Amino acid sequence: MVHRPRPSHLPFTQHQSFLLFPNESRLMDSSPVQFLKDLASINSSDAPLVCYAATMLSSNGMLQNENPLDYTFPLFLFQLIIILLTSRLTAFILKPLRQPRYISEILGGFILGPTLMGRVPAFALTFFPLRSLLVIDSMASIGLVFFMFIVGVEIDPDVVRRVGRRSTLLTFVCLIGPVLIGVLAGIMLHSRIQDGTERGAFVTFLCGILCVSSFSMLARTLADIKLIASDIGRLVLSSAMITNGLAWVLMVFSTALAQSKGKALSAIWSVISGGVFSIVVYMAVRRAARWVQKRTPEGEEVAELHVCVILVGVMVAAFAADAIGTHAIFGAFVYGLAVPNGPLGELLIEKIGDFIEGLLLPLFFAVSGFRTNLYSIVDAGAVFLLLIVVVGAAITKVAGSVLAAFYMEMPFHDGISLGLLMNTKGIVELILLNIGWDKMVLRDQTFTILVIISVISTTLITPLINVAAKPSRRYVAYKRRTIRWWNPESELRMLICAHSSREVPSLISLLDISHPTKRSPFFVYALYLVELTGRASTLFVVNTNCSSSSSLESHRGAPNAGGGFIRHQTESEHISHAFESYEQHAGGVSVQSLTAFSQYPSMHEDVISLSEDKHCALIILPFHKHQTIDGTMEVTHPAIRCLNKNVLAGASCSVGILIDRSLAGTGARAQRYAVALLFFGGADDREALAYADRLATHPGVALTVVRFLPCIGAGGSRRQDRVVDVAGENDDECLAQFQANGGGEAEYVERMVGNAEETVAMLREMEGRYDLYIVGIGEGMSSPLTAGLTEWSECEELGPIGDLLASPDFGSRASVLVLQRGKYREGSEIEMSGGAVVLPMPAGPGK
Repeated sequence: MVHRPRPSHLPFTQHQSFLLFPNESRLMDSSPVQFLKDLASINSSDAPLVCYAATMLSSNGMLQNENPLDYTFPLFLFQLIIILLTSRLTAFILKPLRQPRYISEILGGFILGPTLMGRVPAFALTFFPLRSLLVIDSMASIGLVFFMFIVGVEIDPDVVRRVGRRSTLLTFVCLIGPVLIGVLAGIMLHSRIQDGTERGAFVTFLCGILCVSSFSMLARTLADIKLIASDIGRLVLSSAMITNGLAWVLMVFSTALAQSKGKALSAIWSVISGGVFSIVVYMAVRRAARWVQKRTPEGEEVAELHVCVILVGVMVAAFAADAIGTHAIFGAFVYGLAVPNGPLGELLIEKIGDFIEGLLLPLFFAVSGFRTNLYSIVDAGAVFLLLIVVVGAAITKVAGSVLAAFYMEMPFHDGISLGLLMNTKGIVELILLNIGWDKMVLRDQTFTILVIISVISTTLITPLINVAAKPSRRYVAYKRRTIRWWNPESELRMLICAHSSREVPSLISLLDISHPTKRSPFFVYALYLVELTGRASTLFVVNTNCSSSSSLESHRGAPNAGGGFIRHQTESEHISHAFESYEQHAGGVSVQSLTAFSQYPSMHEDVISLSEDKHCALIILPFHKHQTIDGTMEVTHPAIRCLNKNVLAGASCSVGILIDRSLAGTGARAQRYAVALLFFGGADDREALAYADRLATHPGVALTVVRFLPCIGAGGSRRQDRVVDVAGENDDECLAQFQANGGGEAEYVERMVGNAEETVAMLREMEGRYDLYIVGIGEGMSSPLTAGLTEWSECEELGPIGDLLASPDFGSRASVLVLQRGKYREGSEIEMSGGAVVLPMPAGPGK
């Protein structure tokens, strides 16, 4: 018997902490290296017995000559810090490879476990003594229980009842191969790699591992490649839900077989008990949750008491599931399935999601890494055989998916994509492997091999999916899609984007003064842009996609909504209703409301691809700043500016950015909008003139066209003069055509200025006269009238004049619309990755 050194001033009887080994001789030749090797053998017959000191929870401090690491609580805190820092550092290193987060976290466990740092005696004995591992394992189990509860909350079980024939076919062909391989391989390999365990349990468990597809990771992958709302996305998600369910059933059956020493009847009763438990919990919790939702007034949070009762219920369900012989996390998962979507589900996730995933779940990955010991692999042939089994099962999934795609008359490429997506592994597989280790279905060597294969396969399959399944769409700019070249009597297609309902009134006001009529109608696509943030939001939108009977065009993606789910649902409804109301009261306008879910770095792809698909002539984007109550401009989200710049750089149609300073309010108060078009010349200004031409006919708009001309002898090189002269000829033609068309009651004014200073002075004289300025960006233009302004630009994407008018230093109270002409080049092509991520609004998942 060996005991840890204790503080000399404490009674031994109260503070002893020691290890008991069944085999005393084994202890004599053990070393600190053996210390953590025992961790990977805890489920073996010669596992060490660890005794704990009942009162050594917290120390009196280092000033009292006590080592905090000798006490349970400070040691756990230090271990938690080490685990989090290691996993985050690993994630930072792997970030360029775009690997799932769980890969870095389990690799962090490898580093700290018996494979690497655990073999350093001082590190193992000091920071991860055997007596401390039960605390880590217990906290990891609590985190896993609540994580599976969250996953259950996010999944809509009604989707399974609505699974169509195609999903059933794909599920069948993706199951039959892995099941056959699992049965044959399990029978043949059991005596070699699993001697001493129950053969039936191992065979059943191996079938479940080979069949499973990680639903949560699959949803995130589909979101990243923008295929969630596509036919492929809906098909593979429905199939993954079924295969996950089957894997859990096989897990329950196999662990029951292992615990009952191969008694099939006992295992069957465990499965039946699990089924009855699921039905009872689902019906009872479902009714209780709906009762809570009904008692919660609309727009208010669920009462704290109700939330507390629900969270306690998670632990009750986990305890009950463990008591009937299934597993605690199975009970928590079923309990989560019973909680309906809505304010209740959103609130629960927002309250515990970050804490569980950011703090407790990494402990589970660390424990998995601790249990994975490369030095437990003593049979190299076993590695090769299991690798063949796993690869063979993956190949049968791909082959079955190709056959299913052929039967469903889908392209061969889509069949390959389906097969790769169905091979997506992740945290679910790791959870099942740990359950198999806990229940003694898997021995140390088999567990280690399967975990390593899982990590390697996930590392390889992720980039393969990105290459094979991510759609690449090439658009050809076959016609000029600009306002100037658009037939005035044909339908003008516009894409109006909004990040929140706050921006909608001004966008509708801008649309209204653009004067759509039955003779010159508008078709408006109102696109609500939602940031994609995190796994939880992915699954909520998955529910929307899977449960929606209507679908958009094939291979159009719709990833997850970010942030508060119900908040975004409410926002989308408000935006949709606002545009629909305008459509009903205005003549000559047709509106289709859509929601786009994406991460900001790729959101411009969604906007551009949708504009290409719908052949829009104009995209209207909100500025990245909004006006506050005191009139100052505040940044809405810094990433919106990058989005606007990317759209300006990539769109083939015209693009406008609206700097809103209460455009809706100013016109409503005055009953008439005063609009000024600032014309300096160039393609962008001519596009702005074409847009202003539509405003000129509106009876509620007083348009003034202010043309800025250089004084004779204004500074500039001869090359600049020639550019201005050539551009001036086109400008004169456009202005002449504008006046010939009637120009409504527009006022035309020319202002002679000699340099940028005079231009700024002239603009300051105009301050207070107008509600809206329209100006071209002036990309590529070199004019003495604006020379030097770009050096002080804060937002260069607005152009020199647009940036000046938007600047707080200028002091303008008027809104500004900055326009860029579509970048048309004969025969030019635009390559986009992924379709637009759009869903019909309102996008409210129903569970």
